[in-house]
Amino acid sequence: MTILITGANRGIGQALAREWQGSGEKVIATARNAPGMEPLDVADPESIKQLAKRLQGRPVSTLVCNAGVSLDKFDELETGYAPELWARTFAVNVTGVFLVVQALLPNLRASMEAGEAPKIAIIASQMGSQHLPAGNRFIYRSSKAAVINLGRNLAISLESDGIAVGIYHPGWVATDMGGDSADLTLEEAIPGLRRQIDELRLADTGCFRSWDGTDCTF
Repeated sequence: MTILITGANRGIGQALAREWQGSGEKVIATARNAPGMEPLDVADPESIKQLAKRLQGRPVSTLVCNAGVSLDKFDELETGYAPELWARTFAVNVTGVFLVVQALLPNLRASMEAGEAPKIAIIASQMGSQHLPAGNRFIYRSSKAAVINLGRNLAISLESDGIAVGIYHPGWVATDMGGDSADLTLEEAIPGLRRQIDELRLADTGCFRSWDGTDCTF
């Protein structure tokens, strides 16, 4: 099994990579600029094309779309949320997910030919839920709502190919993005998140689940 993780240089992506590597799985860890990792800037279409070119013909059984940004954490409604923040956030959190999936479809299909069950895991957030509005963080919340919708629609389109798609809320985790006040440590959240991804099957495609296996509201 070969697992490719975007944004694997820190936080959840890094911890997932170490979790799988620790159990002997082959992991392709990607990051925009990190020594020893496969270079990938998910906001740069050319970078995505170059990754696909380097991986041409190589099966990828699990694609984890984890790379993300949160740029509006401290913005005020009256003065913040500049257009460039919207553009950058959606380029990474939404468009980047789609373009990476699109570019690596041949690799996912190749894993099926090798006898594996290909899957895509999209790291989203309950902050994108339509039923859990809390105000503020408008850009981040909108991008996560969009990527949840993207994942649901990819699940429908890829079901006939035998590729399962799961959408996951990793919990509020103490990382650079999550901050020190978070509910969970990486040590608490990552084993459960990894288990949810490992157990994803075609029968579950389109699911939106938390790190502990509970279903999330859309």
